[in-house]
Amino acid sequence: MKRNVLILSFCVLILAAFNSSAQQKINKLDSISPISFLSTTYTGDTTAVPEVLENPLFYNYNFTYKKRLDSIQKQIPLPYNESVQRYIDIYSSRKDMMGKMLGLSEYYFPIFENALKAYDVPMELKFLPIIESSMNSHAISRVGATGLWQFMFSTAKDYGLGMDNFVDERKDPIQASYAAAAYFKDAYKNLGDWLLAIAAYNCGTGNVNRAIAKAHSRDFWAIRPFLPQETRNYVPAFIAAIYVMNCPDKHQIKAQKSLFAIKTDTIQVSRFVSLTELAEALAMEEGDLCTLNPSYKKKIVNGSEDQPKRIIIPKVSLANFAEIYEVLNNHTVETSTRVILASNDDRRLHKKHKEAGQSSAQVRYHKVGAGQNLIAIANQYNVEVQDLRVWNNLKGSTIVPGQRLIVAQKSGHARETESRSGKKYISYKAKGKSGSRITDRL
Repeated sequence: MKRNVLILSFCVLILAAFNSSAQQKINKLDSISPISFLSTTYTGDTTAVPEVLENPLFYNYNFTYKKRLDSIQKQIPLPYNESVQRYIDIYSSRKDMMGKMLGLSEYYFPIFENALKAYDVPMELKFLPIIESSMNSHAISRVGATGLWQFMFSTAKDYGLGMDNFVDERKDPIQASYAAAAYFKDAYKNLGDWLLAIAAYNCGTGNVNRAIAKAHSRDFWAIRPFLPQETRNYVPAFIAAIYVMNCPDKHQIKAQKSLFAIKTDTIQVSRFVSLTELAEALAMEEGDLCTLNPSYKKKIVNGSEDQPKRIIIPKVSLANFAEIYEVLNNHTVETSTRVILASNDDRRLHKKHKEAGQSSAQVRYHKVGAGQNLIAIANQYNVEVQDLRVWNNLKGSTIVPGQRLIVAQKSGHARETESRSGKKYISYKAKGKSGSRITDRL
């Protein structure tokens, strides 16, 4: 009897010690803010999904969050688990950022929805640009993915987006959205599951198929350990973004008014038009007009009779219509009409070429002189500032005298075409209020 009492006492002491240790771990986790789950490797790139440290102890399971996700779910499964919870913690704590996303969504979501509807793919996909680019048309990732939907150069070309010295259609909200919808249609046809299609959008169908083969499963959560690290986080982040955007009031997040909260019109032109001159005629800031038309690199709309181009402008008043008409029809833009197709800006590809000992004959260099800046050098070699940044891994615009810059990447398949700059004004299409104004597909 005495021996049994001793054994029982010993077991109680062990259990108490275990509970104390577990409680200390939970208390420690409770004291950490959601942002501190971020890996130290996260650099703050708006185009990257924040990495979270995996923790086997799911201590804050929230049935309310699960119920809300279940009520949101439509075509795409939106499961609730520890990984999703971590990203809900992250995004719900970024109140300023998500407030901006709510404001921008009033402008962008109708554009996304039109494209997704055209390809009969789920409307929930409209939330992806939040985690891809923070809905910033000018976002460029560390590897060169560009625009709202973060298209890589080769994928963009495969889906019909044009990139040349005048325009980068990856930054065009309308055309990039249709390209993204087409990609998802193809990915779903290939993989047969929407979460797998979303994962493929991040890492490619090849990586997803290899993970499927290793896991012997077609369930995303089963193949997740075999996917690249960023893709493992990508799908949970997507689900969390949907949750926060649908339940902002539950987390004290308020929509912020954006530049796009205006009535707009769409015009199409078949000649070269200066956005600078058009902004003056519209009596608006040049930067605001360029924000509405982010794909034009040189602030010049290079319309032609063969390929008229779209311009989004604030709703036109009769008071300044005459000046606008003059700019659209009679002003001559002093610039070369030569169109040079852009070369691949995939930084990973450039790195592979460099590691493979790519011949220096394919690369042209420039030594920075005193007083020179990127704009002057780009104009000198008839390239874009963005190209110089990508080729030279520049994060900003700062360069110094004596610095050696790559100013040309010869690809062997680059082609030049001549664009005709006519004087014919194509059409004027008055649209409704922002949000329902854009329904045309190019």
